[in-house]
Amino acid sequence: MSENRDYYEVLGVDKDADARTIKRAFLKKARTVHPDVSDDPEAEAKFKELNEAYSVLSDEQKRANYDRYGTADGPGGSGYVDINDIFGGMGMDDLFSSFFGGGAGGGARSRRERRRGRDMAISLSVTLEEAALGCKKTISYDRLAPCEDCNGTGKAEGATEKQCSRCHGTGYVTTVQRSFLGQVQSSSPCPDCHGEGTVIDHPCETCDGQGRTPSHEKIDIDIPAGVSTGRQLRVSGFGEAGLRGEPSGDLIVNVRVADHERFKRNGDDLYLVSDVSIAQAALGCEIEVEGIMPDEVVKVCVPAGTQYGDTVSVNNYGMPRIGGGGSRGRLIVQLRVVVPTNLSYKQRELLRAFADEMGDDVASGKKSVTDRIKSALDDILD
Repeated sequence: MSENRDYYEVLGVDKDADARTIKRAFLKKARTVHPDVSDDPEAEAKFKELNEAYSVLSDEQKRANYDRYGTADGPGGSGYVDINDIFGGMGMDDLFSSFFGGGAGGGARSRRERRRGRDMAISLSVTLEEAALGCKKTISYDRLAPCEDCNGTGKAEGATEKQCSRCHGTGYVTTVQRSFLGQVQSSSPCPDCHGEGTVIDHPCETCDGQGRTPSHEKIDIDIPAGVSTGRQLRVSGFGEAGLRGEPSGDLIVNVRVADHERFKRNGDDLYLVSDVSIAQAALGCEIEVEGIMPDEVVKVCVPAGTQYGDTVSVNNYGMPRIGGGGSRGRLIVQLRVVVPTNLSYKQRELLRAFADEMGDDVASGKKSVTDRIKSALDDILD
């Protein structure tokens, strides 16, 4: 949208308009400019502009930034990202296409089944630390929500719902055509009631009698401690709203746990690489590593004679087990024996004596003048 175009002007509302007024204005204009109903060659661009204005003014944080700074992101960006911007999925344009399509359903399903809202699915990414602790995530997404003006009934004040006179409540009309093969009979959704079998004499102007409208929603999602990639969380009643007061579908949240720079995860176990010196590996020691929980320090006992790549496991320092009563998986530490590369003269002599004791062949140890000077300085400093 043009930087000079005012969002309030696009929607045709005052700057002090409340959320309901903004939504009504958006729905009213969308019915005239959406590409599914408008023949205007610029309909797509106009709806995109309208949707952009609504997506900002319908969100409290974005609207506050826009009013103060002139941009939805605020100065330098606010860090707030819409879930649809990250993962895609059904956007406002798709919702309007569904909205204009009415509520007619196909097949032999009952009318109640056709009118029930469908489930919706989104993807949500969390860090490994968030997965370990559990957290609450606030997400925003687009859905067909119950109409606020008619409380989801689809009826204006004083309106009644009655049997469709055209299809006599069946939701379908049958037509008979003559062909060279004889009479051909076909059945299709009733154009008057859109397959519902009932009509409203005075439908709600906001939702056009459907009892639901495209809406930008924001909800909190509780992420349980120990959640793993592929886990599905079901939020009842926050999917697509049903027609005329029928139950809404559910929102299904597909969780993805992001990769971590230090830990690798396998089920409830965590894997970590830690360095030890050759002396620590040979003689054994106790080292400390940072755990996945905040300020968590894990003591790891390194056995004498440890070889490069050996692992040591510490129970109950991995990921929490969902439903495990507070138990956790293992922390498995892979030990990496580090060979020193810059030895002093004394250290070299000690290692040489050790090699002689073990009967190991090592380099002759002849050094350049520079190395001898350096060794002498090291001895002085020691």
